[in-house]
Amino acid sequence: MASADLLLHPVRLRIVKAFLGDRALTTRQLAAELPDVPAASVYRHVGRLAEAGVLHVAAERRVRGITERTYMLRLLAAQIQPGEVAAMSQEEHGSAFLAYVAGLLGDFDRYLATEPESPARDGAGYRVAAMWLTDAELADYRRDLAAITAPRLANGPGDGRRRRMLYTVMLPAPEDPGPGGASGTRDEESQ
Repeated sequence: MASADLLLHPVRLRIVKAFLGDRALTTRQLAAELPDVPAASVYRHVGRLAEAGVLHVAAERRVRGITERTYMLRLLAAQIQPGEVAAMSQEEHGSAFLAYVAGLLGDFDRYLATEPESPARDGAGYRVAAMWLTDAELADYRRDLAAITAPRLANGPGDGRRRRMLYTVMLPAPEDPGPGGASGTRDEESQ
């Protein structure tokens, strides 16, 4: 199974996101975090992710005669590989982005279902901004963003910390034809 096919399944995508932040979870704990997914489905999808090397067994212990496994995420294995991304058709990119956005919408709905007292105080937010950047400036921006994000990704739980999900989307806007139409020149007859 290709990594996109494996990772973009709605339940498997939620499972992968549940492990983000260097979390270690048993399948039972994971099923408790996904109460709307039948436990048998959670176990089946965890098995597929483990078989594919996306999850690995971090610990095992015997509980009432069965072996309970604690899993952790292999972050690099939980990403669609660059070669696969480069080979995706526009339709496949559309499907992948739809899975991404559907996951984001689901996460936001589940957050709102907790009836938060103040989303703003929780740090929940969303916005759109436009930047005019050359390709080199975009590369600098991405490098700078990674430099301020990477140390925070290394934080563990505790010390009043709350796990926060960061979603990023960078889209080039459609080409602006500029004044006067697609060529950027003014129409002589309209003067």
